[in-house]
Amino acid sequence: MQSPELEQSNRRSGLRGSLKMTNDDFKITRIRPGQSKKPNIFDQITEAFKNHGGRKYGNGGGSGRPPGKPGDGPNPGLVFGGFVVFVLVFWGIFSSYYTVDISEEGVVTRFGAYHHTSPSGIHFKIPFGIENVTLVQSKKILQEEFGFRTRDTTGQRSTYDPENFDVESLMLTGDLNVANVEWILQFRISDSWKYLFHARDVRRNIRDVSMSIMRRVVGDRAVGDVLTTGRVEIADQAKLLTQEVLDQYDMGVKIEKIILQGVNPPETVKPAFNEVNAAKQEQEQTINLAEKEYNKIIPEARGKALKFIADAEGYSIDIVNRAKGDAAQIREVLIEYKKAPDITRRRLYIETMEKVLESATELTIVDKNLKGVMPIYPMGAK
Repeated sequence: MQSPELEQSNRRSGLRGSLKMTNDDFKITRIRPGQSKKPNIFDQITEAFKNHGGRKYGNGGGSGRPPGKPGDGPNPGLVFGGFVVFVLVFWGIFSSYYTVDISEEGVVTRFGAYHHTSPSGIHFKIPFGIENVTLVQSKKILQEEFGFRTRDTTGQRSTYDPENFDVESLMLTGDLNVANVEWILQFRISDSWKYLFHARDVRRNIRDVSMSIMRRVVGDRAVGDVLTTGRVEIADQAKLLTQEVLDQYDMGVKIEKIILQGVNPPETVKPAFNEVNAAKQEQEQTINLAEKEYNKIIPEARGKALKFIADAEGYSIDIVNRAKGDAAQIREVLIEYKKAPDITRRRLYIETMEKVLESATELTIVDKNLKGVMPIYPMGAK
């Protein structure tokens, strides 16, 4: 067993041996004739580091290890440095580009501040986290459901969440009744930068605004209008008011459509409402039948009346025209008669006899000077 003084002396001699450097550690590379490579101080320092490191970890000078050749075994410093360089290169390559889908936009931030918005396609950016990209689905129609939740739409029929969402759908109408209103809000991101940085939790804000507006619109109407005829007007008015509020918040959102899925009374009063609704439908059916008969009879009677009136007007015009023509003809005959009475009288007689004889089917001429002859007319002749 060695004394403490001897052991301390050996430690000092070993430390000096480990720190002692020879001329080989800083040997100068000589340039041969015809060689174009110039001496590089960095290469000399690297070679000295290798020799020193190999001697330190390979031959164990002063450390109690068996002696070996300089450079035996891996150099931890070089291995770690190479690994760091590889990681940096790999990170730099894979963080210097990004791809934006056709339904998206890329919002690029530099040191956390907004820089620009990229369209669809492949783009490059500054790596190492200097520039970051957030993909926003600005070309896709998004939707929020109120009063129900769709669980799956892959099959032939959609499946819905059985959980009760009455806290969203139960509303008070203008006549102090309660209605269960379920609806869908479809929206699109119109400005990706505003959507990301002008508000926090935009979809939560959209839901709150839509529920507030829908309760306001439903509260201004009677329950009959809400459950029957006023559904389209309610959806249109809710869309306009919701868009106005979101524009004030400047969140970069555009409302595309609001669709009322189901408007029903609460379950406790549903049977009574169904009876009232059936009575209203029967009333509307009776009114429709009456209007059908009215539309069938009244237009027909009006048409006949108009026909009779048109016929009478036509007959009146014909009679008047005939009378005017006859009067004009008589005036012409009178003028001719004044000029030649005998000739005109004879012509009128002949024309009258022609008209009379044209209608006779048989003609019998009897001489007025013949006596004793009885003319016999056939009784059945036409």
